[in-house]
Amino acid sequence: MPFFFDPYYMVAIAPALFLAMWAQWRVQASFAAAAKEPAPLSGAAAARHILDSAGATEVVIEPVPGQLTDHYDPRTRILRLSENVYSSRSLAAVGIAAHEAGHALQDVQGYSLMSIRNAAVGVANIGSGFGLFVFMVGLGMSLQPIAWLGIALFAATVFFQLVNLPVEIDASNRAKAQLVSLGIVPLADMPAVNSVLNAAAWTYVAGTLQSVLTLLYYASYLTGNSDSDR
Repeated sequence: MPFFFDPYYMVAIAPALFLAMWAQWRVQASFAAAAKEPAPLSGAAAARHILDSAGATEVVIEPVPGQLTDHYDPRTRILRLSENVYSSRSLAAVGIAAHEAGHALQDVQGYSLMSIRNAAVGVANIGSGFGLFVFMVGLGMSLQPIAWLGIALFAATVFFQLVNLPVEIDASNRAKAQLVSLGIVPLADMPAVNSVLNAAAWTYVAGTLQSVLTLLYYASYLTGNSDSDR
């Protein structure tokens, strides 16, 4: 059965795992480098300036504990920034804060993919954990309809990832444009910001690729393709 330590499964998702490790290394390296470069505003001030300039004055900005725990909550329209991003006046902090502000602008301005992502998140959360369990139960009981139900549930997670990827890239693009157009970051300093945001984007690419490869592995296992390959 295709548990996560199954060697065949590990081979199937190996490209995504290597990409994820490389992307995580890039995130840490680029963030550490950009964190040493000063910025004229703190992360919170930069995000506030971006939001207010776009008329999104109703979005609240709050600090949140942890590192890189930054996120935007569309249900409450609260942008939460990790403590070091909230108060730090570095290019890394400004870049991360601007990215999250980009998500807030997507929500306020009615970006269609953002709406789809928000609608799919609940089902995706169920599918990511429960789908695998249902798949295993179906296999264990030799009930293919149950196993296919598990795959269908996990497919919701894949759908979410496929929608989320362009949402994340668009948020970064909005951040880069706003930082330059509002004069928050001088054009000469943007390479450091771009490095952080581009590295973060690759982590989403890796996550999406792993979900797609996992889904294909489960489906091929169920249809007998993996058995014939062995």
